[in-house]
Amino acid sequence: MKKVVKASTHTLSLLKDFNKPLIATSKGSRPKFTVQFFGVQLNSIQWVKPLISVSLLALTLNLNAWGQNYPDKPIRIVVAFAAGGLADTIARTIQPKLSESLGQSVLVDNKGGAGGSIAEAFVAKSAPDGYTLLMGVDSLPVNPLMIKGLSYDTFKDLQPVSMLARVPLALVVQSSSSIADINDLIKASKAKKGQLSYASPGNGTSNHLFMELLNGKAATEMVHVPYKGGGPAITDLMGGQVDTMLISVTLASPYIKAGKLKALAITGDTRSPSLPDVKTFSESGYPEMVAYTWGGLFLPAGTPSAISQRLFNEVAKAMRQPEMEARFKELGAEVVMNTPSEFTTIIQSTHDKMANLFATKKISF
Repeated sequence: MKKVVKASTHTLSLLKDFNKPLIATSKGSRPKFTVQFFGVQLNSIQWVKPLISVSLLALTLNLNAWGQNYPDKPIRIVVAFAAGGLADTIARTIQPKLSESLGQSVLVDNKGGAGGSIAEAFVAKSAPDGYTLLMGVDSLPVNPLMIKGLSYDTFKDLQPVSMLARVPLALVVQSSSSIADINDLIKASKAKKGQLSYASPGNGTSNHLFMELLNGKAATEMVHVPYKGGGPAITDLMGGQVDTMLISVTLASPYIKAGKLKALAITGDTRSPSLPDVKTFSESGYPEMVAYTWGGLFLPAGTPSAISQRLFNEVAKAMRQPEMEARFKELGAEVVMNTPSEFTTIIQSTHDKMANLFATKKISF
């Protein structure tokens, strides 16, 4: 039995027949299935390979064209915390440069709450077209450990682009507080067992977890009060609603320099250029307290590589401009801009380390 299809005029019929089993003329013989492709008769093996090659080429050209046309409408950066925090500061710092380089408006949309998981879920469920980005923070790899029943899979539904910047944390109190250093804080906490409180930008952030680590190391019982971002937490600290907090040097520096907050120690492995007189935790006898909070960009999983690469290139170009590096240094932050692969490794490593910390230190929330 021989079947002939004119591919040049009946493409739909050809594709329909492509999915049908080939029929052999007799037992053990090769199937006879031929097609006339622009007047040339080809057997099944000869025509399938060109068809697949042409299809792949068309798909590649289509994706490339999609990437070249991107963006043709405004882009939204969804920030995982409230306005005034580190993630918000990074997003708004790169916003004008990114808008200029992409030739489109870039909007910043704050969706704080639940340790950043509200924004993470929103972006994870958005169309993978490059128009909805997440400015996530260091709570992202920890949220699966802390929040039961997440509606998304952190490692499958979000696509890392790059960590943009990182910054050490400063342990701060009100400027009027009688507490002068870390040892004074520990003494006060032990004297008022379970009465001193500390704020954080949210559950699972470095700010939160390293205060719990300090609680464990110093045998104190400071009570955690989570907020929807660093800005609201600082406001309540200055207002006396909480006693202390670990907050990024970026957010703390202006208040410290204005005399509204007092720094007791920082979590960097060296002193911060913006706060050179403040000791590190290591200098104060707590070498385990080395930590950085970070902000990084993510896309919905499945975003075409042409688009993700374009975004990476434009963000990297913006972040590496001298005035941007100077601005981040002024904020006490370090520009990172690692590759998606490197960023993915950091996220997985952080998740694994924190899972081990929860298990060995018996930390629960």
